[in-house]
Amino acid sequence: MADAAVLSPSQASGTAHGLLEIRDLSKRFGGLRAVEHCSFQVERGTITGLIGPNGAGKTTVFNLITGFIPPDAGRIVLDGQDIGHLRPDQIFARGLCRTFQIPREHGTMSVLENLMLVPSGQSGERWWNVLLRPGQVRAEEARHLRKAREVLDYLQLGHVQNEYAANLSGGQKKLLEMGRMLMAEPRIILLDEPAAGVNRTLLRSIIENIQALVRERGITFLLIEHDMNMVMSLCDPVIVMSEGRKLAEGHPEAVRNDPAVLEAYLGGQYAAAAG
Repeated sequence: MADAAVLSPSQASGTAHGLLEIRDLSKRFGGLRAVEHCSFQVERGTITGLIGPNGAGKTTVFNLITGFIPPDAGRIVLDGQDIGHLRPDQIFARGLCRTFQIPREHGTMSVLENLMLVPSGQSGERWWNVLLRPGQVRAEEARHLRKAREVLDYLQLGHVQNEYAANLSGGQKKLLEMGRMLMAEPRIILLDEPAAGVNRTLLRSIIENIQALVRERGITFLLIEHDMNMVMSLCDPVIVMSEGRKLAEGHPEAVRNDPAVLEAYLGGQYAAAAG
């Protein structure tokens, strides 16, 4: 299938490389072609939407990017460095983080403790530092505590910092996952269906936080989402996948008005509303 003839922001500006580049990526599971020669890039400082029907290969692409499964062919390049051979923890350490459609919080720990776990290489993880360098351990924990509280206040979760994470609502758990990512000081965050199971009030908070993080902290986002209203109002550009390949890419209005996209992915009901 041919890609839509819509210029990406980088093409329009002449920029050669995006922050994240997917180059001719392929992955098969037995006889199933989950991802087939898929290529696209995510520009620095954008909120890029990745849409398509179930089975289009979106989640597989996320799993490939984050190192959960290895690619059969192709390259995954983050800020000029090939990361396709790295483990998930190594990719995470390079500033590429992801959330999941079903949040994976530590339910028996408090919201604050969930954030305190995130920073890697904490000196208190080694028992000898607790004995030999207690001052260093305490100072480090104090820094992480200040940062965790700042993140929770930023996401308007400060009032539930001592609550068990399992007791949060679905939307609050999505915000908590975003907070855990912020503790890692990411360059790019991959969001897997942030609107799923979230009431409209908290969804508005999630959207506002995403926009603020791009504007104030320069974080880049790539998100999978089935809520087309959210995608069309939040994302630019929007990438459409079909059968493991990129079908179309462009600004929301161009994608929304593409007849093939409307028919295959947005559906007649949305198309009528869009018209």
